[in-house]
Amino acid sequence: MDGHGLASGIHRAATDPVLPGDVTARARDLGPFESPLIWLALASAAVAVLAVVFALWHRRRVRRWGFTAFGVLLLLAAVTALNSYVGYVRTSDDLARLLQKGPGVVNLAGRLLDDGHEAPSDSESAGSHPGAGTATAGQRIDVVNLPDPAHGVPSGSNYVVLPPGYDATAARRYPVVYLIHGYPFGGPRDWLTSGDAPGTLLALQQAGVIEPMIVVSVDLTAGNPATDWECLDIPGGPQLETYLARTVVPAIDQRYRTIADRGHRALGGMSGGGFGALNIGLHHVDEFGTLLIALPYDDLNDSVGVLDGNRAAIAANTPRRYLPTMPFPAPISVMLAVGTGAPTDVTTAHRIADALRARGQEAVVHAERGFNHTWHTARATLPYLLAFADQNFRASPATS
Repeated sequence: MDGHGLASGIHRAATDPVLPGDVTARARDLGPFESPLIWLALASAAVAVLAVVFALWHRRRVRRWGFTAFGVLLLLAAVTALNSYVGYVRTSDDLARLLQKGPGVVNLAGRLLDDGHEAPSDSESAGSHPGAGTATAGQRIDVVNLPDPAHGVPSGSNYVVLPPGYDATAARRYPVVYLIHGYPFGGPRDWLTSGDAPGTLLALQQAGVIEPMIVVSVDLTAGNPATDWECLDIPGGPQLETYLARTVVPAIDQRYRTIADRGHRALGGMSGGGFGALNIGLHHVDEFGTLLIALPYDDLNDSVGVLDGNRAAIAANTPRRYLPTMPFPAPISVMLAVGTGAPTDVTTAHRIADALRARGQEAVVHAERGFNHTWHTARATLPYLLAFADQNFRASPATS
């Protein structure tokens, strides 16, 4: 039996959650560093400086310093305009995290700017055990360091967001959502800052939309965030799929009070992390009962080079190829989230959903009008993804 009939018999109808307007509005709002007023002000200042230069053209020093200031302001306007579109840096904490990726003085500036309010820094990650993180509004964030040299992963700072009341109710166990960052230059802090997972969790819980859950933002950079690993087991390189499924998940189950079964475990991600969540989730249906895919794609495309021409590895890691004939020994439920401003994402999401339904699996496509392939979309759709996971968690009887 290929699981097609089994899945059809077990699943209930999956639905796109209906959420309170204040929760969705909060997720769609721009952070202070995303405002288009910033780049407009910088661009206006650049134009004003240029006007002064032309007005005082006869003064050499004014020309020299004026053109320098014009160039700097124009560059800053371009960078902030790009950030306004992408939504990567929302707050001063996000900026601090970005600067900390740089060398020397840039890194120092980032550390001075970082107040640790939204996410603990890696220097606080002595906490490879429970209870060593930061806390806000009763919510605690731990950093669990899980290097795995045997699988080519030299370091791994995985952020664990624990719900309010976790330490006060020692008998309670919680479902878990694992989230994967994008590639390249993404990292596990992104879901806590750019993605605002802690704030979204609190908003959903305070509105009574979801039951408390644990969210883990997984580090699948293999210590090299500049490489587009796509969450793969790389022949001769880091085994990132295995690291997540066989190292991170068991470690979280061991360290925290989780409901350690597939029905209460979801895997999600955005863009490259969404591809990874889809690919890993389909490879490990015994481990993950729910998949949450933002900004989806189902083909390696330009990233195929990371597999160095290994045809077997390429075929095994291209859901677009293997999904139409894939057996499902256990049912899964999938939400795919897109912005209507990215038509390729919309087409891809419906193609994946159709392929899943053809195999007897549940799939829902959620679209945010006007959004694109950016962190804005990932952040705006996260409440729906988490609420969708919660629906499945509530419907699954605990087996452990």
